[in-house]
Amino acid sequence: MMMSDDEFDLLDELYFLQSFQYLKETLDWEDERLLRTLQRLLEKGWIKCFQSPDKEVFGAIDLSDQGLHLYYLATKAGLLKHNTI
Repeated sequence: MMMSDDEFDLLDELYFLQSFQYLKETLDWEDERLLRTLQRLLEKGWIKCFQSPDKEVFGAIDLSDQGLHLYYLATKAGLLKHNTI
């Protein structure tokens, strides 16, 4: 699977659990761009979502609806892909 520049830049921030707000402030992206990129990473299995720092979200999730209130972390597969580019 290919990785876009936006996906690479976002994964770069997800070595540790981060809130949506942190990502928005750090990357200085508008909500739509950030949510769209998070959704693509989620679909590829490169990130995990959390309701709180210690409560992972399992199952289908609609980031356009809930994404502003979640936390994000790169998966092992996401980190491996990020580090091989």
